Amino acid sequence: MNHHKEIEELKQALAVSPDNQYLLNMLLNKMESYREYDDELEGLLQKKLKTDVHNSTLKEKLINLYFRQDKRSVCIIIAEEIDQLDQLQSHTQCNIAKCYLREGNTGEAREIYQSLVNQYKDFSDEELDQAFRLNAGPQEEEELNEQDAKLFSKPNIKFKDVGGMEGIKREIDLKIIKPLENAELYASYGKKIGGGILLYGPPGCGKTFIAKATAGEINANFINITLNDILDMWIGQSEKNLTKYFDLARRKKPCVLFFDEVDALGAKRSDMRQSAGKNIINQFLAEMDGIEANNDGLLIIGATNAPWHLDSAFLRPGRFDRIIFVPPPDEKSKEAILQLKLQEKPQKNIDYLKVAKKAKDFSGADLNAIIDIAVEEIIEKALAGGTPKPIETNDLLKAIKKHRASTTEWFTTARNYALFANKSGLYDDILKYIK
Repeated sequence: MNHHKEIEELKQALAVSPDNQYLLNMLLNKMESYREYDDELEGLLQKKLKTDVHNSTLKEKLINLYFRQDKRSVCIIIAEEIDQLDQLQSHTQCNIAKCYLREGNTGEAREIYQSLVNQYKDFSDEELDQAFRLNAGPQEEEELNEQDAKLFSKPNIKFKDVGGMEGIKREIDLKIIKPLENAELYASYGKKIGGGILLYGPPGCGKTFIAKATAGEINANFINITLNDILDMWIGQSEKNLTKYFDLARRKKPCVLFFDEVDALGAKRSDMRQSAGKNIINQFLAEMDGIEANNDGLLIIGATNAPWHLDSAFLRPGRFDRIIFVPPPDEKSKEAILQLKLQEKPQKNIDYLKVAKKAKDFSGADLNAIIDIAVEEIIEKALAGGTPKPIETNDLLKAIKKHRASTTEWFTTARNYALFANKSGLYDDILKYIK
């Protein structure tokens, strides 16, 4: 009997006994085997699901049908309606994992894949194995997929490109760069290479720039992590995202893992009402400790404008144990920054020292702002019929009068913490700077 005749007979039998589950399963299984019945099978499955919305067997067959048609997003939607994916057949779970992987959700795909490997010791799939390599030997290096590779950069800036900040450069050189350049010497004394640095200070003073320059000095990979890269609406996914970035950095050592606005991820747990935020902090601390992995050769740099909001556990030895205050640039640094910013712009006889003295309490970002103000005014006059001219000292001095230093408000807040909440001496550098 050919399959066409057999399927027709099963349809006729099911028409007589529409509630016969045995006949229904026989028909569905038979139709699954032949792609020519895909449209009819889809219609039958959808019809049955309308009267039996919780039937996971029907949903499973629909997932496999849509996977065969490369309708990945529909497969995922149906899969998310099933409470226990591990109760589905292994090939269905595999198809769902592939859908997540191809749609860019590697975290969900990895979780299903790990579950499959735990359920079925001999489970193997070329696409998933290649993506996650759970079966790879300890010496085999994982290849980065395209999405992960985009996270990495090799900064081409070095300390010479950073205007001023000589004291900070010297401190980073002694605590970070020299150990990496003399790894064997440090290892002979049991000193680990890498660790954590916390850069704090008012906004716009070059914390991110100095972090990139540090990576450039040691020719290391650089990963810039923001709050949006970590936080996820689904419970547990934020912790997975955090682990993912640490794992990527460990695989490509030496690597600088930079967390901007780290206080948003590592806020004081005592201030939190929800456990989800506390779980992220606990995971962050565990990753920094390297409890389940080796952090040697991994440099973790955190930047914050509000160190007083950071959980004190981050400041313990072995975590952010090197804390560096990044103040607004001094006069010499302002001169250097202005020269760097203006070197490729038309200019004439600029008195950098005079401008630097007038730009009191200005951050690097503020200096950039006054250059923009000066340039805009010159362009505006040129568009009104004037003659384009180079930037001069007076243009910058006029721009300073139109711009208010962005650090003033920060120091007002910081001063209070330095005076009344400085038990550990964390804010001594702020007090020295204010005096």
